[in-house]
Amino acid sequence: MNKTLAIASSVAIVALAGCTSQIDRKTASGSYKYLKTEKQEELKIPSDLDKPAFSREFALPELGDGVNEELVGKTLPVQSPALVLPLVSGSHIEEGTNTATIWFDQVDDSQPLSEAIWNSLLSYLDENGIGVDSFDPEARVLITDWMVVKQDIDGPWYSILDEESEIGRRFEFNLNVKPHGRSAALSVDLKDYMKSIGNDVTAQVTELDERREEVSVLNQVVGHYEYQIRLEQTRRIARIRKGIQTEMGFNADGEPAYVVESQYDIVWPRMLLVLRKLGFNVKDLDKSNGLLFVTYSGPQGDWWNDLFSSDEKLLDKGDYRLKVAKAGDSRTSVTFMDNESTPFEANQVSDLYEAFAEVMSEDNLDI
Repeated sequence: MNKTLAIASSVAIVALAGCTSQIDRKTASGSYKYLKTEKQEELKIPSDLDKPAFSREFALPELGDGVNEELVGKTLPVQSPALVLPLVSGSHIEEGTNTATIWFDQVDDSQPLSEAIWNSLLSYLDENGIGVDSFDPEARVLITDWMVVKQDIDGPWYSILDEESEIGRRFEFNLNVKPHGRSAALSVDLKDYMKSIGNDVTAQVTELDERREEVSVLNQVVGHYEYQIRLEQTRRIARIRKGIQTEMGFNADGEPAYVVESQYDIVWPRMLLVLRKLGFNVKDLDKSNGLLFVTYSGPQGDWWNDLFSSDEKLLDKGDYRLKVAKAGDSRTSVTFMDNESTPFEANQVSDLYEAFAEVMSEDNLDI
């Protein structure tokens, strides 16, 4: 009989221990007897005695203006604070701000920063089936349609079914762009809120829960932005490693050059791989002007020697310069020059063409 009672008691204790509600998980555990503690009067010292030095080590800080004095005991949430996560390269947050805001700095010049942020936000909304109520690029404001999520609410341990809650939210996104256009802050505000539990519907939300909602959706947008950047980097590396066709032609100044069938941002990094395999060492470079300063150390590998007879001197060892420039939306010109920036003659360009075109067309060059 005693064993049966012990087992039954143990099962009851385990069941009761596992029935903590969401409210219990958001509040401090333990006793709240401290709420009944009365303020003690400061020790009064007679005027004819020396006043001892009192330590302020455990003194409670003074309450600031506008503090909600009802947030004590079980009404005081103890959840970890909602923090904006600056996952994107060049992003950061400002300390001390109470708004859900993240700053982005321009790290990719392929498109304006504001355009990149809006495109990422619209992509996030589209992938998650969230409509756009209004979007004004000039005013830099976007208001979403209702985001509706359903979640189960823990009921008592003896309940067979948990209640289902439905939460709807609408957010307003604001983009603050610096005059120079290379820094921008994306902020989010909870515009509308509605929660239903069974037949009960409320549009009230606490200030803390409001911030958690704003930070949560902003972190999802930032995470999507960071994923898109990584995905684009992966695709870009694949394009750089893929072989590109080349033909002989002329640059914008009418000088003999190679015309590569790809965009400048792909050809520029691939040139470093091609030149290395052709026996050139890059000493310096200036991407903004498309200049490469190189030293030719001689042919690298037997494959080069197979292209020409052993007594044929393709190029003298020494210093050279290359000019890489856009030749339209999807083509790039490459001009070989001597150390004084004098372009190669047509016959020199022709002599180098076979070796240059072969390496440029190779797949999976080492990065």
